[in-house]
Amino acid sequence: MKDNTILIKNALILNPNNFENKQKSLLIKNDIISEISDEINEENVDKVIDATGKILLPGFINTHTHLSMALFRGLADDLSLDSWLNDHIWPMEANLNGEYCYIGALLGAVELIKSGTTTFSDMYFYMEDVARAVDEAGIRAVLSYGMIDFGDAEKRENEIKENIKLYENCNGMANGRIKVFFGPHSPYTASEELLIKVRQLADEYNMGIHIHVSETEKEINDVSEEKGLRPFEYLDKIGFLGPDVVAAHCVWLSDDEIEIIKKNNVKVSHNPCSNMKLASGISPVSKLIENDICVSIGTDGASSNNNLDLIEELKTASLLQKVSTLDPKVLSSDEALAMGTIKGSEALGLEDEIGSIEVGKKADIILIDTNSANMVPNSSNLSSNIIYSANGSNVDTTICDGKILMENKKLVVLDEQEIYEKARKAIKELKELKEATI
Repeated sequence: MKDNTILIKNALILNPNNFENKQKSLLIKNDIISEISDEINEENVDKVIDATGKILLPGFINTHTHLSMALFRGLADDLSLDSWLNDHIWPMEANLNGEYCYIGALLGAVELIKSGTTTFSDMYFYMEDVARAVDEAGIRAVLSYGMIDFGDAEKRENEIKENIKLYENCNGMANGRIKVFFGPHSPYTASEELLIKVRQLADEYNMGIHIHVSETEKEINDVSEEKGLRPFEYLDKIGFLGPDVVAAHCVWLSDDEIEIIKKNNVKVSHNPCSNMKLASGISPVSKLIENDICVSIGTDGASSNNNLDLIEELKTASLLQKVSTLDPKVLSSDEALAMGTIKGSEALGLEDEIGSIEVGKKADIILIDTNSANMVPNSSNLSSNIIYSANGSNVDTTICDGKILMENKKLVVLDEQEIYEKARKAIKELKELKEATI
């Protein structure tokens, strides 16, 4: 069978492995980067993209979101996490079904592609329907079912069965673009029995674990009161932690807990905009990085952010660390860019496949156009140009698994307007269903 080839020529390649800024050409064969050199012969190439004036870098990796919650954008703003969840989000989620989650995931996928994210890690419900959306959209995903049992043994068994069913039906689907993790929601919604069982099953199935930890001060107080330990101390005591655990948020950490995270090689997903909007606090990211802990970036759901623009998220992360430590040197643009690329791939166990621009890696690539007002004049430091100047609207082309998903800012895989119409209809119906149950 003939190889499908794409040549991207004259690109300013920004590789987060070494941050060299060099104009080169890159050849994609099928789903793999096959050559990077000064000049590549255009003969017998199926598609040529002239990337003059464009920065080429790995597709961004969003390590914590709830994609279907794009439907809930702007639903409940300016509230604490506790009120936001209990009074607004959970009552709305009670009426969700697979079709609504599929539409919400498609809406989120449009936003991801348009702002340069090619991989996301998701925890939510009706995840097989989310997988269907991922397959259609052409992006890469790590999916986990959000497991909540509140100590109920029957619910616990059902939650475990649901996550295993997701693994059996979806792990490796979409040409290997979908990977499945276990998704115990948090130490305060998942019982000790569930957390211990998840640890055993993760080892048995060789699956990763995606969990919220230490998001709010209330969580710290509640877990400490119930267990006599802070969340990471508790998780360490029950043997839950390991290098396959991605812990989202990690806002309220003691020095001892940072040592626990380091000792267990736990991966952290930092969600600055959501943490700021819900007034949850500021994660000590610069201290985590100083301790050689892998810190990646996530947007959380679009209902608490309220967008999925990872470039904006990375800028916020960098500036927030500077102002919280009163040190302008912390979380440099290079470090921020690494959080959104190579550190994300490491967090998800995909570092051999994605996250950098190297021959043999998957062709998950984006092009950022520098010919716009907010990108002129171009900085000699390309990561500075992206992190401090750009936003998602500067993304020109998005390629995942060697397939073009967007070119010249136009989606080629999904019908934007049709998805927008379906999303508007879905949220209208969900609001009506919620009102009917009050």
